[in-house]
Formats: sequence, C-alpha cells, structure tokens
Amino acid sequence: MYAVIRMRGNVNVRKTIADTLTMLRLNRINHCVILDETPNNSGMIQKVKDYVAYGKIDAETLAQILANRGKIEGGISLTDEYIAENTDFDSIASFAEAVSEGKASFSAVPGLKPVFRLHPPRKGHSGIKRPTQKGGVLGNHDENINVLLNKMR
Repeated sequence: MYAVIRMRGNVNVRKTIADTLTMLRLNRINHCVILDETPNNSGMIQKVKDYVAYGKIDAETLAQILANRGKIEGGISLTDEYIAENTDFDSIASFAEAVSEGKASFSAVPGLKPVFRLHPPRKGHSGIKRPTQKGGVLGNHDENINVLLNKMR
C-alpha cells in the first residue's frame, strides 16, 4: 500500500499534472490518500512525484491515521464502534492490518471518506522544493513515509 501526501499547491502546475492529482483525489495541500500497488497507480504517482511525498505505509501507521483522521459521511470521526457495527472487523487496528495485507479494502467500510486531511508536520518540512535525495520531502520516501505521517497526524 502506498500513502501519497500532496505537498505543493496549484500555482504554475501543468494541466496534465493537475488532472492526475485530481484523479488521485489530492485537491489540497496536506491531503493524503492510500493506494494499492498497481501499475496504474504507480504510473500516476511517478507523474506527480514533484508535487507529492509517497511511500509504503505500515499497518500501525495506517491504524493511527484512520483513528485520528478517518471520517465518515457527515464529517463524523471513524470509531472502533462504527467499524464493529458495519464491518466484519472488531476494531480500527484489525481493519488496518487487513487492509495492509490486502485482505480488505476501504470500500468494506460504508461511508468512509477516501481522503485524510492532515496537519502540517510538527517541526516543519525539510523543504518542499527539493526531493528526498537532496534533503527535501518530495518524491519517494519508502518506509520513511511513516515518520512523516506520524509528524502530520
């Protein structure tokens, strides 16, 4: 599973990249989506790599994001009780584990919004104009995306 976070805004963005960001549902800065590792998703992520941070999310971080930032229709926070009543899972942690292993998808939870609206990172970014290889936050983080998501919880 990939976690993709939009880091840069709309000014001077080429139309093809803006369209790809819209297809990924990344319409605003600090919005995050969780995507499967498919060739289509990988190609779209590669196209917008200069505007997003992405990497492989683990189950623990996914559970934290779902608990803190997960919303259902109507702007109501996602809870363990809602998961237990409406799915086959008993808690957010077990649902996150199943999603990260590929045994479940976000569509298993009725009304779950696919976009997580995160805070700016605590202690700030290390630069939104540079890729990770040069000390910034843009591009592929691999497993270090979990550190960034923890800062943005």
